[in-house]
Amino acid sequence: MEERRELESFLRNVAPRAFRIARIGLREDQDALDAVQEAMIKLARRYGDRSEREWTPLFYAILRNCVHDLQRSHRSRNSLVTWLKRFVPTGDAEIAELAADASPDPQQQAESQQRLSRLERAIARLPARQREAFLLRNVEDLDVSETAIAMGCTEGSVKTHHSRAVRALREHLGDIDER
Repeated sequence: MEERRELESFLRNVAPRAFRIARIGLREDQDALDAVQEAMIKLARRYGDRSEREWTPLFYAILRNCVHDLQRSHRSRNSLVTWLKRFVPTGDAEIAELAADASPDPQQQAESQQRLSRLERAIARLPARQREAFLLRNVEDLDVSETAIAMGCTEGSVKTHHSRAVRALREHLGDIDER
């Protein structure tokens, strides 16, 4: 019973960070939620009896696989949709309205959102392995060993991917700031 509470606590704490990571890879909130939920279920079913120290790298390895699976699924579906569009006449344009978020300080919220969006776009542009290493090391605060387990590679590869990601982000965000 105690193990179950520890696992529930772990999953509750990891969920917001995992969502942000999945969203960067998938670019859709619902897809990111699906990937996180799938990873949580798999961790609980397959590894819930493991020691709490093992959960973090295992969870992120599972999450990575869930994100990759959804990305592959989208590529296949998008190829099919593109092919079908050649044979189906286009209809009326879709109209999408974004609800405005009423906040106490709209300007500060907008500036913060812009900075976050620039960072997310810069992270999304990184090659997949660099993005993964950066997010696991900087957002999830995993050490090199845990990140290597989660990514399924050597510690040296983690260090290389991470340093290249940091260099690319500094260059990209520096260019943005100079504009």
